[in-house]
Amino acid sequence: MERRFTLTLALALLLVVAALGPALAAGQAANVPAPLADDPVFVGVQGVGSYTSDGFSGEVADRGVAWREASADTYFDVTPLANGTVLTTFTVNEVNDCDPYEAPCSRTGFRFVDPDTTRTFGEWSMPVRTHTNSEIHDAEPLPGGGILVADMDRERVLIVRNGSVAWSWNASDRYDAPKHPTQTDWLHINDVDRIAEGRYLVSVRNANQLLILDREDGVVEVINEDPDGGDQIRGDPSILHRQHNPQWLGDGAVLVADSENHRVVELHRRADGSWTPAWVLTGAGGTTFNWPRDADRLADGTTIVTDTRNARVVVVDEEGDLLARHRFDYRTLPYEADVAGGEPIGGPRYAVSTATPADGTGDPTDATATPVSLRDRGPRAVPVLTPALRLLTAVVRLPRWVTEGHLLVAMLALVLGGAAFVVRLRR
Repeated sequence: MERRFTLTLALALLLVVAALGPALAAGQAANVPAPLADDPVFVGVQGVGSYTSDGFSGEVADRGVAWREASADTYFDVTPLANGTVLTTFTVNEVNDCDPYEAPCSRTGFRFVDPDTTRTFGEWSMPVRTHTNSEIHDAEPLPGGGILVADMDRERVLIVRNGSVAWSWNASDRYDAPKHPTQTDWLHINDVDRIAEGRYLVSVRNANQLLILDREDGVVEVINEDPDGGDQIRGDPSILHRQHNPQWLGDGAVLVADSENHRVVELHRRADGSWTPAWVLTGAGGTTFNWPRDADRLADGTTIVTDTRNARVVVVDEEGDLLARHRFDYRTLPYEADVAGGEPIGGPRYAVSTATPADGTGDPTDATATPVSLRDRGPRAVPVLTPALRLLTAVVRLPRWVTEGHLLVAMLALVLGGAAFVVRLRR
């Protein structure tokens, strides 16, 4: 009896491996290394093996990291500047300069890095109670001077000039704040971009919304308004779900790393004022995206994506075809990648509308047209297995080659092994 069961177990495992072999082989073939383009790519890495330590800012070149600056614990946004320096946001843990909070605390802010020496200078930071969900994730220089900052600790947008806060907008002007907003992950404002003079695009992650904020008039538009008709609570998670790093492509179009939907999506404004996906990408190079947190449309029409939990940066075209990539050590958690000049304001749009007449007249980028071209390229999610694998990788840093197939084999082995153990106990 025992021998028969053992043979049955072995045969079952062989059948599983045989069935999955072609898929696994195809996946390995798709992972043939392809370097990023010749232009340098600057990266902000949140951590290595941890979300709160061993982060760095640096430059990817020649299939490696040409330089890195790692004096802080975590890094997020990176912006290469025209003078050759790099602006980056960071967090340092276990510090004593904490007023008005008790020590030890964390400090978060922005600093400039000289790539030639990897020395930092021009730092501005502020104390926060904790390094978790309180970091400053985004900062960018303004043409007239000053640094535009997204502060998720106090849930605000601010301009820092000469080391002081020169202007700020508080999310409590629009959203109902909890009693102690700095003690909870309330809105998680993780990005702000200048899109015009005095006008900013703000990512409110926990509300699944993007705001267009005017310095004089306040919020003038909400992308992904509350589906129940409200304007302050939460947007439709099928449109955006805990997004990061949106890029303004021009009036009526925005590119977003739709993180918890594990995709990159280009949203277009419809004639009725609502926003809808016009182009969707769920993976590249045979690998499904796992929590992407940055996507930028470049001037040449390609898109660079930071695929965080797959520890890679990829470049794709409109068809979703992989053009280039850089893979980090599998434990690495990249946050953002920028090319020289930083994230562009505006860029080529994908999925133009059929509202353009066949004779070629009309404007294919008309913001009021109804987008109809939905491209959803990349591997499809496997029910049960893909969510389970993503949950596992959120907790444990797994090698990049681990796929749904490996997880299925492991689960079947556990089930069959458990069954064999039960049979032995009953003998």
